[in-house]
Amino acid sequence: MPAHRSGTPHPSRRPRLAAAAGTLLTSLALLLALPGAATAAPAGKDVPARGTARMGQGVIEHDGRGGLPRDSRVVQTEGVDVSSHQGNVAWGTLWNSGVKWAYVKATEGTYYKNTSFAQQYNGSYNVGMIRGAYHFATPNTTSGAAQANYFVDNGGGWSRDGKTLPGVLDIEWNPYGAQCYGLSQAGMVNWIRDFTTTYRARTGRDAVIYTATSWWKDCTGNNAGFGATNPLWVARYNTTVGELPAGWPVQTIWQYTSTGPIVGDHNRFNGAIDRVRALANG
Repeated sequence: MPAHRSGTPHPSRRPRLAAAAGTLLTSLALLLALPGAATAAPAGKDVPARGTARMGQGVIEHDGRGGLPRDSRVVQTEGVDVSSHQGNVAWGTLWNSGVKWAYVKATEGTYYKNTSFAQQYNGSYNVGMIRGAYHFATPNTTSGAAQANYFVDNGGGWSRDGKTLPGVLDIEWNPYGAQCYGLSQAGMVNWIRDFTTTYRARTGRDAVIYTATSWWKDCTGNNAGFGATNPLWVARYNTTVGELPAGWPVQTIWQYTSTGPIVGDHNRFNGAIDRVRALANG
């Protein structure tokens, strides 16, 4: 029998090699089907530590940044949003600069509570601000109901004292992996509805929804089903608020920059301070 040429599998070994290749492909398919595989971070992405996500973290990366808002005749009230990223906040300085309301990160998923929450939430209140709390959603870790309950139980509740704003669902790009958390558009809508329905049942208030129009289009299919009940807080770092997500004819709050004075994240409430107080009072 002539010698078999080097570098080419002998005919008798080919069935075994094919079987091995099939086993490898099957194992890879099973690995990709595991929970969380669809939400893995893109290769080369610098993934932050769990719990460190903050409102608007993905805006510049996905939507870019333009100029500051133009002067307008529309009366608006300046506010800020903060998280443990800011640590102890100089609330008196912010108040004196014209900031009259604030939102403070309370929770993320069902695994994190803001370590600076007490100083930030109580400090803003003590200088006279109307303030509320927000929850950074991670829809791939637990249900909307579970996260709404965790939020309410850890600072996200509401009271009719004229100085407490309804809680915020911060639903935006996933800093830890795939931008829509591995959910289909219908799955994301159901998750958001699960959260907002539970929040209302626990507090009697409709949660404010914070999002960006481009994310809402990509991850919910531009669902229009929340505009009649949940106030909109839209993120866009540019001269105008731009296009809003479907279902909302107008925004309640606009986050317009992450590089403002004293605290980076600055926002405009769409109305005078009496409208901010009206939202607080329900």
